[in-house]
Amino acid sequence: MSDRDQSGAAWRLAPSDYAATRAVDFALPEVPESRYLTMRDGCRIAVDVWLPQEANQGATGLVPAILILTPYYRRFRLVEGGQGDAIPNAGKFVRHLVPRGYAVVVVDVRGTGASFGTRDSFRSPREREDSREITDWVVAQPWSDGQVGATGISYPGAASDFLASTGHPAVKAIAPLFAVWDTYADNYFPGGIALKQLAKSYDDLMVAMDHDRRDLLRNYVYYANPDLAGPHPVDEDADGSLLAEALREHAGNFRQPDFMAEFRFREDPLPYDPGFSSASFSPYSVGAGIRPDVAVLAVSGWMDGAGYANGAISRFLTLRDNPVHLVLGPWDHGARCNISPWRRDQTPDFDLLGAVLRFFDHYLLRRDTGLDQEAPVHFFSLHAEAWRAAESWPPVEATQRLYLAAGSALADAPGETGQDATRADFAWGSGDGTRYERIAGINSTTYYADWGQRQAGLIGWTSAPLAQDMELAGHGLADLWLESSEPDAALFAYLSEVEADGSIRYVTEGLLRALHRQESPAPETYRTSWPFRSFRRADAAPLVPGQAARLRIPLLPTAWVFRQGSRIRLSLSGADADHAAQVPHGRPPRLTLLRGGDRASALELPLRPCP
Repeated sequence: MSDRDQSGAAWRLAPSDYAATRAVDFALPEVPESRYLTMRDGCRIAVDVWLPQEANQGATGLVPAILILTPYYRRFRLVEGGQGDAIPNAGKFVRHLVPRGYAVVVVDVRGTGASFGTRDSFRSPREREDSREITDWVVAQPWSDGQVGATGISYPGAASDFLASTGHPAVKAIAPLFAVWDTYADNYFPGGIALKQLAKSYDDLMVAMDHDRRDLLRNYVYYANPDLAGPHPVDEDADGSLLAEALREHAGNFRQPDFMAEFRFREDPLPYDPGFSSASFSPYSVGAGIRPDVAVLAVSGWMDGAGYANGAISRFLTLRDNPVHLVLGPWDHGARCNISPWRRDQTPDFDLLGAVLRFFDHYLLRRDTGLDQEAPVHFFSLHAEAWRAAESWPPVEATQRLYLAAGSALADAPGETGQDATRADFAWGSGDGTRYERIAGINSTTYYADWGQRQAGLIGWTSAPLAQDMELAGHGLADLWLESSEPDAALFAYLSEVEADGSIRYVTEGLLRALHRQESPAPETYRTSWPFRSFRRADAAPLVPGQAARLRIPLLPTAWVFRQGSRIRLSLSGADADHAAQVPHGRPPRLTLLRGGDRASALELPLRPCP
């Protein structure tokens, strides 16, 4: 099956249908204008400016600009006679938007590519101030109509949030794609648990790029083309001497494993800088600066890392006074892959560029796109293989509780009191075909293919066969009463579908470190539809060994149809050795799950009969 936007009747006008009739009046120049902009502190930032050229008797005139702020090279230089895409990150936006009447300005953020300076942080606040100054320059150009948008996937997507948060009056629309709202919980510490390989994987990539180590960069499939020859110098740097000088400054860039180790608790300040914490490089901390007239297109996928979909949803819920659109598809990070087990092909068919174009056309060019007649939320339902529309999130508010029961069952009622016990297996892992590889720069194409075998080693509870097709849409919740032999534990709750023929399919999962089980109201700057936790040191509370504690573990969002005759299974692990750090180190806890009575552990799911 396909994820094309005509699957289902979710749109009045599908993005691909809009894009098919959209005129292409201009041409893309062979090369951009490339130059340095000098920032307030003297740091020189490299930018490429792609301007639409006259074609088909069209006149360019004044145009809006789309900013893409990236640490992944605004443009590569190619070896003499070399072939390939010199703009593998921003290229899709440049090639699609420029011929349709937009200037696209691609920026090497401070300390990367051909830009000078050093990076003092992941998504440094200094970059936010740079983006404000760059916008000042853009709107002062003779080709500018005074309006600016921003977009990008992952890091550049979050940079769009930061740009809008400056409150610059020229910024009218942003499309943060597959981008975090909270770098701590959406990315590096989901549920307060450290992803042990992610920081190193990112650091390896950035050392390869920032130090121009092409021998290392070719280990990444995105940059494997041997004709890519490092960052492209700006036009004024004919002999590359300025680029060489900039690269020397990059040697002082921060190192991600050392840097992220400083932030075991969210909003815990650096010991040498009390004003800097994980909030400093998370969009939620500055979201209040986004003016209510700024339109937002938030996009993510059901297999988008450890929490990027949560980031898109929280952005949608938090910026409720803005014109906000939310799209959640059957994708991994960046929509490089259709992750549906029922896909026709691994390459997505959804016209993401068409959706982005329609969004900017509506809010920057003021075209009659019909976007204001569409529902604000669109999501893809797996196994139904169809798009749905919704007026709000979550799309299904009613929940069904299935209680842990004797005989490893999930029952409709709590039943008699009892308990089930297991010891955390610190050798167990979820494998290498999971939601975690793509965010580490690994080219994943198959997801949880061996899940039946892997979950067989976990304690679990299974429902009776379903009497009809049921659709889950939103966040499930594992509501557990737990005793532990240790003062801390990592809990991994997995949701599976056991089909009538015995096949077992991974649906989603949730993570929580027991230390962070305390819940609190979500702040205005960080709205959620799942239990909120501060993950702050002040709210951390060790377990009392042998004493029952309640842990409500939100599952990562998804939309999935459980077929008639299938059974729903909840599995539990105390470790994921392939991706997460041990908790507690070297002390695998014995975990006892309580059933029935006033401590009835349960699985809560937003289920409805399949439309």
